[in-house]
Amino acid sequence: MSDQAASAPQSTAVSTPPQPRPLGAVNWLGLWTLYKKEVRRFLKVSFQTVLAPVATTLLYMIVFSLAIGSRRGEVMGVDFTAFVAPGLIMLGMLNNSFANSSSSLIVAKVQGNTVDFLMPPLSPGELAAAFIGGAVTRGVIVGTATALAVAPFVDVSISHLWAMLYFGLSAAAMMSMIGLIAGLWAEKFDHLAVITNFIIMPLAFLSGTFYSVEILPEPFYTISHVNPVFFMIDGFRYGFIGAHDSPLLIGGLVVLAINIALLVASYLLLRSGWRLKS
Repeated sequence: MSDQAASAPQSTAVSTPPQPRPLGAVNWLGLWTLYKKEVRRFLKVSFQTVLAPVATTLLYMIVFSLAIGSRRGEVMGVDFTAFVAPGLIMLGMLNNSFANSSSSLIVAKVQGNTVDFLMPPLSPGELAAAFIGGAVTRGVIVGTATALAVAPFVDVSISHLWAMLYFGLSAAAMMSMIGLIAGLWAEKFDHLAVITNFIIMPLAFLSGTFYSVEILPEPFYTISHVNPVFFMIDGFRYGFIGAHDSPLLIGGLVVLAINIALLVASYLLLRSGWRLKS
């Protein structure tokens, strides 16, 4: 009896090693996770990242309304405050889109946390999409909050929704990609401050935000038309007041071409690991 029991086959459980998760052409889970991380990062300090820009824009509106509005009269067929409001909304979107992507990368580099997004199976395109998407989200939230805040004081009715969406989203995407490239290049926060103070702000303030470029003499009129921020603000303002300073088709194509070039540059830099892996 014991011999039969000994000769009986023994059942052994064979453990199956864990299998890698099939990712497919796009790692949607990783992309969505990194995007949520970028969004939550600025929402946790929304008082600083969302409410502060809105308060700054309201201060601008108060100053322009009280000090200049009553004397300036109409600009491009609308009240001066209605003319300025879209430009101020765009400024908030530009500054915050740039700040989100650039600060995310520089903080990760300074704190040594780049491994958090370099080690997971994320391609350079997925990294770029997550960082750019998070920055665009912040720009859109700030722009929407700003528009709602100034609406009780200024007419911000939309005349052409397509223009507002196209130029608004294109502007946020452009500054997001510039911020991504700046964040890769910068080694400390002072480097980002140089780009913000000497490149981003001059381009924004000299782009017809507070005036129509039609009043500028040469060569400043021509110089304004080589400023990409001018085309974005002009197209965005057209979405609100229905008037523009330059041909919208040219402006739209210029913005599209720049965004494609910046997207390619962002992808190539992330793929090379420039100043991330070294």
